[in-house]
Amino acid sequence: MQYTRETAVNRLLESYRAYFNISMFEGEQYPLTAICEFFEHSEKYVISRQANLWKADCEEFVYLFNMEQLTCEEFERCRDFAWEDGQRRANIGPGHMYTYVTLVFICDACQEDAKAALRKSRLYKSFRFSLHGWMDFHAALFEVTSGRIVTNRSGKCVEKVLKNVLFNKRCRV
Repeated sequence: MQYTRETAVNRLLESYRAYFNISMFEGEQYPLTAICEFFEHSEKYVISRQANLWKADCEEFVYLFNMEQLTCEEFERCRDFAWEDGQRRANIGPGHMYTYVTLVFICDACQEDAKAALRKSRLYKSFRFSLHGWMDFHAALFEVTSGRIVTNRSGKCVEKVLKNVLFNKRCRV
């Protein structure tokens, strides 16, 4: 299926809507279309809730950018914004397991140096030697004109989601 940027963004948001809280943006200083937030709390207890064996809080923040052409400078600016904003949104403390900051670009074209910077990007942070969890950075790019998906090493799971949503007519996230 041939996409435009708008149809690709709408299809992604439609699939994320079932699991994520979505905040839409327009006219900001970044070409940010939406921030999707996912929160999960799991726990195991014995007999009563006061006898907690373990608990884990997991979060993911997806930053969806829509632009005509991605340059290396624009990628770095958006990456830094998403990483800092994700750190502010994260609920770090006892019981926190992980937070994923996911950056998704939908663009018509992308410069080769921006693709290289995206592939090489790696941001990771642990809290109290991972006792209070960690943060990891996922990045993905969907180039509409060629239909290619490019990710960093941590973003391979995002590539599967994008392929499932954009190229598989029956599947959703």
